[in-house]
Amino acid sequence: MKILRLSLASVLLLALSFALGPAVAAATGYSLFGDATLSSSGHNSNTAVQLRSNVAGLGQTSGGIDFTVPAGMTLSQLANLSTDYMFTEASCGGGSPRFQINVAGKNIFVYLGPYPNYTSCAQNIWTSSGNLLTASSFVDTSQLPSGTFYDTWTSALTKYGSSTVTGIQLVTDSSWTFGARQTVLVDNVMINGMVFTFETGQGGGAGGGNNGDKEKCKKGGWKDSSAGPFKNQGQCVSHFARGGHDGQGGQSSDDDSDNSNDQGDNEDSD
Repeated sequence: MKILRLSLASVLLLALSFALGPAVAAATGYSLFGDATLSSSGHNSNTAVQLRSNVAGLGQTSGGIDFTVPAGMTLSQLANLSTDYMFTEASCGGGSPRFQINVAGKNIFVYLGPYPNYTSCAQNIWTSSGNLLTASSFVDTSQLPSGTFYDTWTSALTKYGSSTVTGIQLVTDSSWTFGARQTVLVDNVMINGMVFTFETGQGGGAGGGNNGDKEKCKKGGWKDSSAGPFKNQGQCVSHFARGGHDGQGGQSSDDDSDNSNDQGDNEDSD
């Protein structure tokens, strides 16, 4: 299993992928925050990210993904922003889910859901947003000078195109709108030419981490894990606990010992 490590070469690759066509492999360069966890319910891939907004007092009120962008990228260089999404609780509304494009210490908001109210998204159906940054797409630039809630992307580029993009997030935080938990799965996020499928070992961290992947190691799951091969359950759990950054095939030299919780699954380990 190939692990992309933080290096000058990977930074250059990231920059080139943003500028050129879609990357063949899933992208690295994201972190989870708030109530955001990896989920095995992906769309045309094994893994998605679950973003959840809990009612105040019952958990974290927001969850999101923070994406790395190439240093010095300007707004005019951002041409494609999209995701697949599926609601499992509540719907779109209250300004979320949304992409946030960070410029000049403020945000340009790009909302998911049907224009003009960005509400009434269906549950339990995967939906593609399509490219949200076409010439006639509407974005919310109201935080910026001369901005407006319904600003076309063409107009936004005219006013702010030379501004440096310092970050991009995908956020859910509108449980307050519904008086109930808002939960959405997202997958295949595309930023210019980079496609984020959130597969194991391909970047990410914080938030809910890889707890779901560690659970898959149990009850013999380590034997069939696509991140392996592993020698035993303990090595599999250790691999995901490190975010999938422990070497080829997850075979780290310090994980050779059997795990007492393998429940007999170590009988055929090396």
